Amino acid sequence: MADKRGHKLSFHNISKSYGTFQALSPTNIEVEAGEIFAVIGPSGSGKTTLLGLTAGFITPSSGEIRIDNTNVEQKPPFQRNIGMVFQGYSLFPHMTVAENISFPLRVRKLPKPEIATQLARMIDLVRLGGMADRYPTALSGGQQQRVALARAAIYNPLLLLMDEPLSALDKNLRDEMQYEIKQFHRAVGSTFLYVTHDQGEAASLADRIAIMRDGRIEQIGSARELYELPSSRFVASFLGHANIFDISDIRPEGNGVSLQTKSGAVLRSAHIPDGIASNTCACIRPEAMSLSIGPLSMDNVVSGVVEDVTFLPGSVRYKVQVDNDIQIQQQQPTSRRLDAIPVGQRVNLGWSASDLLLLRQ
Repeated sequence: MADKRGHKLSFHNISKSYGTFQALSPTNIEVEAGEIFAVIGPSGSGKTTLLGLTAGFITPSSGEIRIDNTNVEQKPPFQRNIGMVFQGYSLFPHMTVAENISFPLRVRKLPKPEIATQLARMIDLVRLGGMADRYPTALSGGQQQRVALARAAIYNPLLLLMDEPLSALDKNLRDEMQYEIKQFHRAVGSTFLYVTHDQGEAASLADRIAIMRDGRIEQIGSARELYELPSSRFVASFLGHANIFDISDIRPEGNGVSLQTKSGAVLRSAHIPDGIASNTCACIRPEAMSLSIGPLSMDNVVSGVVEDVTFLPGSVRYKVQVDNDIQIQQQQPTSRRLDAIPVGQRVNLGWSASDLLLLRQ
């Protein structure tokens, strides 16, 4: 995590309604000083509303927004001292790199020597040396993004808001810029509120992630916590791939539970839910499963037919239609020593009871 030079951001029962439509239900979040806090969710989940409320572009219907101990939700955007990086960079096309980056300082009428010092530091920080006199049209997408980062941070704002900042870049450049943003964050030490629709981007960058759905927070945690211990079917399916079994019956058995799927298969889980609920489902991740043409000796074994084989960078993914049940994905590292199992082959899938999670629907 970054040096704790950032500021704490708190949402206390903040909400936003438009008539009878509630874009954001009463929400409570504590973003720690100096962390990258990502907000992800499908379109219409409320993440952009949360960002707009923080920036001051949207007036809340209720609640408080605090930066450290200062209540800011009634302040206009220009009084909040918040930096923002937009999806389209929003650089001034008629200004050079140096003029774009230094613009916030010139607006604040800082002395020219101080502007020159801060500008030199930022240009060095974002590795744009030798490009100060170029215009945005002469820069690559990644270079424009660096200019936008530097401009947003040069006046030491209380926090930085980032709205889908990498969505305009191709995949390879997005991967490169994720590393750049992490390095930049370590250098400036600010608190970042990062909104994205890209789950992988959030997992790569953020210290913690909030997953939103229908104007509500579904779960908050690190990428690992959300992936390994999702609280619901939605969270499990939204962050990575999840094989989900709908459960018709659940009973205590030994140190865990015995489950019966709606198709009649019997499964075992080492996870005991807080209460036996009728809306429970079971989840197994693709990489937690073994796949074999021969028999498997594991806690849970199901059979099916391979319907698709996909080679991915470093791994191979199988789609298996389980007998009278769902289509399951299994993923494993590629190996030159093993041939892929062909489409149409009957196989067994197995996994440990400790890897089968029980979730609310």
